Amino acid sequence: MSRTGTAGLLPGAATAAVLAAAVALVGAWHLTQGTSDVGPAELLRHLAGLPVGERAVTVADVLLASRLPRLAAGIAVGIALGVAGALLQSVSRNPLASPDTLAVTAGSAFALAAVAAFGLAVPLWASGAVAVIGGLLAAGLVLLLAGSAGASTTRLILAGSAVAMALQAGTSLLLILFEAETTGLYAWGNGSLSQLSLDASLRALPVIALVVLGALLLARRLDLIGLGDDAASTLGVPVARTRVLAVLCAVLLTAVSVTLAGPLAFVGLGAPVLARLVGALVPSVHRHLVLLPVSGLLGALIVLLADATLRAVLTPQGAAAIPTGIPTALLGAVLIVLLARRLPETGATAQPPRARTGLRTRRRFLLVLAVLAAACGTVAVLGLLAGSLWLRTGDLVLWVQGGAPELIARALGERLPRVTAAILAGAALALAGGMVQSTVRNPLAEPGLLGITAGAGLGAAAVVTTLGGGRSAMVLCAVLLGLGTFAAIAALAWRGGLAPERFVLVGIGMGYAMSSLTAFLLLSANPFDTPTLLTWLSGTTYGRGLRDVIPVLCTLVLLTPLLLGLHRELDLLAVDEDTPRVLGVRLERTRLLVMALAAVLASVSVVAVGVVGFVGLVAPHLARALVGGRHARALPVAMLLGGVLVGLADALGRSVIAPAQIPAGLVVAVLGAPYFVWLLRRSGA
Repeated sequence: MSRTGTAGLLPGAATAAVLAAAVALVGAWHLTQGTSDVGPAELLRHLAGLPVGERAVTVADVLLASRLPRLAAGIAVGIALGVAGALLQSVSRNPLASPDTLAVTAGSAFALAAVAAFGLAVPLWASGAVAVIGGLLAAGLVLLLAGSAGASTTRLILAGSAVAMALQAGTSLLLILFEAETTGLYAWGNGSLSQLSLDASLRALPVIALVVLGALLLARRLDLIGLGDDAASTLGVPVARTRVLAVLCAVLLTAVSVTLAGPLAFVGLGAPVLARLVGALVPSVHRHLVLLPVSGLLGALIVLLADATLRAVLTPQGAAAIPTGIPTALLGAVLIVLLARRLPETGATAQPPRARTGLRTRRRFLLVLAVLAAACGTVAVLGLLAGSLWLRTGDLVLWVQGGAPELIARALGERLPRVTAAILAGAALALAGGMVQSTVRNPLAEPGLLGITAGAGLGAAAVVTTLGGGRSAMVLCAVLLGLGTFAAIAALAWRGGLAPERFVLVGIGMGYAMSSLTAFLLLSANPFDTPTLLTWLSGTTYGRGLRDVIPVLCTLVLLTPLLLGLHRELDLLAVDEDTPRVLGVRLERTRLLVMALAAVLASVSVVAVGVVGFVGLVAPHLARALVGGRHARALPVAMLLGGVLVGLADALGRSVIAPAQIPAGLVVAVLGAPYFVWLLRRSGA
């Protein structure tokens, strides 16, 4: 038989056997990690059937009620996510595709959170069906937006990240609105292997085995699809049907995983990537008959190593509050950065943001500016009037004149800083977003997706959790970490120049890393501070004072004239790589300067309103649609639009379910997600 036949699979089978042995060894170590004082020696004696004295009952209880369920869940989830990631990477022919980057995990988690929030009592199989439906809808939307197979890496990751961001915002909204019904779902939402018994894993494992078997039956077709759709069709492969079946298998596996252990981040990315790296040494691993089992075993190995290492480093008691999904998310972020550095420029996203906008007259620009200024003033007045106590314009007049009753004066004294912070932070985010989109020539990029705001959020959270707060320290640390994150992104993306597409991908990876570290800080801090910090990181003006407004105001006053003065350079940066150089613009220096200023703006906005996404994406696009692509006009209009958007979101969040409040960042995400979907669908980016 030829090497391409069964004999050629023997090295791959041997590799899978070695990995299975590694999983068994790590699993044995994993069993020794726990919060009880039952040690390895007692476990070994119990498993060997030897007497362990009076503690026999205790050892059996610990093993059956805690450690074996956790081990079984880790193996089941790792195998499911590893195989799911391999399938998604194969059908999309994209090394960065995974259940996370295609929003499958976020869709399944949102569906399950919705079921819990609305108090729907469903059996386990029905929960799995709900997760499948949510994951399928999310994956279908991402693939539709990105153009399915053959889509550029940046387009696929941007689509998946934005859809996942919107779904995660929806999940957070449900957690806030239905706090009693969703108690404990935050830790679950970061991926937790904690299990009450073996029952859930024993029900999940047969389902995983059947789906993996079904995926293996598609192995030959997937091998041929890897040669290209045309070649596969010529060889008799039903490409569309195979792709649909593979995606369905991946979503089923992800849904089972989410139902069992919550959204465990990036195992589905890391395991197949490592499997393909192994394939460089053992070529038969590239064949799907071997690739799928190897990816599954590597997934199990990643999960068990992450969980056991976390418990060993932090001690089992210290690690009890830290979900396993946090270290796996950090691993995935590192992999995205490493892969982004190796990916060549495709040019698929190198399109000027104004490519689909026409020329606009100066008269139109002035008219739009006047209307938006009036709208911003209207939103400011609405923000002052709205809340648990609705006021009237007459109350404002009395307050300005100093004759308002104490209750009204106190309410307006609290609302004024919040309204001002929301409008100014929205303007700062919109200005930063407009500059980012022009500099990286990607109309779908923004500071939130590029990790800059996540870095600033990490800095602020670090001050609160480790130093006990302090406004000045929070401002300083947020700005420094935001700038530090930008510097790290620029350094990692630099390869003979700051290539726009590589910068976007590295930024997304850094954003995931910063977010996972922030979640780690929150969950390891005082649990009484966690809800407040989570609300703040969701984007809120709650508790803001005029001192929180000053950093944003000063930054805008200093940087806005400077950036408007660079409008010619920004216009040229948005065209291509060659035109700025021909016309005398120092491309790399200008790009670094503009991005650094954008990082400052995004960082100070985090101090004022927390982490708010989509503003830097939506506002610049609307501005270009209204007044054209010239930055001298688009940037001021974008700033007004950003102020209107965040100010309106803040007013709605404070009044819709008063006296309870919805963070403005979640309202912006819910409002901005549909626009992003429409924008990405029609964009040539």
